[in-house]
Amino acid sequence: MQGFNFEGVAGNGNNNAIDSELGPGGMLVQKTDDAVAASGSTIKIKVFHDSFQHEVNVSAQATFGDLKKLLAHETGVDPKEQRLLFRGKEREDDCCLHIGGVKDMSKVVLLEDPASRERKLEEMKRNQEISKASEAVAKISAEVNNLSEKVAALESAVRGGTKVEDKEFLVLSELFMVQLLNLDSIDAEGEAKVQRRIEVRRVQGFVEKLDILKAQNSNPFSSSCNDVSVTTKWETFDSGVGSPSAPAPMPSSTKITNDWEQFD
Repeated sequence: MQGFNFEGVAGNGNNNAIDSELGPGGMLVQKTDDAVAASGSTIKIKVFHDSFQHEVNVSAQATFGDLKKLLAHETGVDPKEQRLLFRGKEREDDCCLHIGGVKDMSKVVLLEDPASRERKLEEMKRNQEISKASEAVAKISAEVNNLSEKVAALESAVRGGTKVEDKEFLVLSELFMVQLLNLDSIDAEGEAKVQRRIEVRRVQGFVEKLDILKAQNSNPFSSSCNDVSVTTKWETFDSGVGSPSAPAPMPSSTKITNDWEQFD
């Protein structure tokens, strides 16, 4: 009787070899996909997503839904926004990989929901704009810090009885007003808008203080800042560049009034 030829079954060095196992009675038979799954083995899958390629290890018994969860960590795409295509067809989440024909080194294509991609692009753009606005506010804040040191120096001089020229107060006030206009030109949203509002209030506070110091400098014999008058009125900056102006000190008999209108 002619002997059984095992060549091509066991497949030593043959690329077309068939994976095999011993069946009942010691007969060598082809190993089925179900048998692979039952063995609990792990397979490697190549997943193509846009211009990227990911290689993931997953249980042969896993479903396409399980694969989506694994890919969520790799790609950042939510499982609900993934579409997995194998052999040109989209696969359902509850379909098992081995039943669908997925084997070791099989290729799967990941498509992202178009609406999800658009949302991500919009969110990325918004975050970039917020970051840009925050950087602009931080730059102005640094300038305000430098100007605040000059305010402290003027305050020390006035408190010490040193006569200061009025132009020192006026020039410094104008520099603060320039920073207000710079803040107004920043299109800010979210956290950047909050930062801008805080900085606006800080600048306005320094301008107020300069008005008071200027009035006290003009009346050095006053025992209280309430004996001098400063009236500061700010116009709204919300709809564009406003027209802020620091008024000159009023006669010493009037009362200090600081009328702030909403900046933003």
